[in-house]
Amino acid sequence: MLILVRHGRTSLNAAGLLQGRIDPPLDKLGEDQARLVAESLPTPDRVISSPLQRAVQTASAFGVPVEIDPRFIELDYGDLDGSPVADIESTTWTTWQRDLDFVPAGGESIAALGERVRGGLEALRDECVSSNVVVVSHVSPIKAAVAWALGVGDDVAWRMHLDPASITTIGIRGTRPVLRTFNGTGHLR
Repeated sequence: MLILVRHGRTSLNAAGLLQGRIDPPLDKLGEDQARLVAESLPTPDRVISSPLQRAVQTASAFGVPVEIDPRFIELDYGDLDGSPVADIESTTWTTWQRDLDFVPAGGESIAALGERVRGGLEALRDECVSSNVVVVSHVSPIKAAVAWALGVGDDVAWRMHLDPASITTIGIRGTRPVLRTFNGTGHLR
């Protein structure tokens, strides 16, 4: 089983800012969320993390060695990193949603993110048939993973919401990925 975990909360999440490649640590609530998500799952056979510290901190809560894989790093928002989500112009959001190849100044496109994430997932596919592999990542890569599992385009990302420390699971049936759960947060109550 492939178990995708969004990292716990940071102060930037709490403030409603785009984090992208900014690298803050988990805040106190995020540390608690990381512990709760790890306690809610069986000990995984393998834990992989984005290189950003909020993901590594969350992954470390599982108590097993953490492997770093840059394919699961968050979308690069470029010059928009650190911006309040509410302050981003509506024309920018509209362009972004209509054009998967749109790149914010200094950033990365949804299409490029989808391609790198799918490469990471394909590398894990066979292992996830018989092992529980946790990948601790971010909103955009997890949405790309769901698109991969569903066999749909990356534009579906705009129709999903992921909470901090949520769990999404993808099983492998034969050679085909199958979405099992999405944005599970029952462990946080």
